[in-house]
Amino acid sequence: MKAIERPMIRAVVMLALAAAAATGYALPQPKTENGITYVSGGIGADEAKAMLAEAMRYPLSAVFFANRNNEYLADVEVTITDNAGREVLSAISEGPIMLLEIPAGRYTVEAEVGGKTLRRTVQVWEDSPQQIGFHWPRF
Repeated sequence: MKAIERPMIRAVVMLALAAAAATGYALPQPKTENGITYVSGGIGADEAKAMLAEAMRYPLSAVFFANRNNEYLADVEVTITDNAGREVLSAISEGPIMLLEIPAGRYTVEAEVGGKTLRRTVQVWEDSPQQIGFHWPRF
């Protein structure tokens, strides 16, 4: 990833989180796999705002977007492995935002859409929510 892309991704995620206000909009139903509860969605402005506002309550959140206009993506295949290489989650993010209730630890998160896979390594802390962005420059 180019050095300039990391600050841009971080800025997009942080601006979205800062701009999100509590909307009272119901979040999508949570799902659980291998003890990890997650919520995916963010289709439509109201749901996206509600999810971004809720993101600070989850240890890990991911945002998926593409192209120069940072268009949100849905139907992203997400695979998370722990530091020992064990797969702890394999799921489809139904929208551009995925919130994960995941234990503290070091993880590799892979996101695949349209046959293109991006990978991020993240350290999840107990008391410090982490946000990661996945940006496909050309889609």
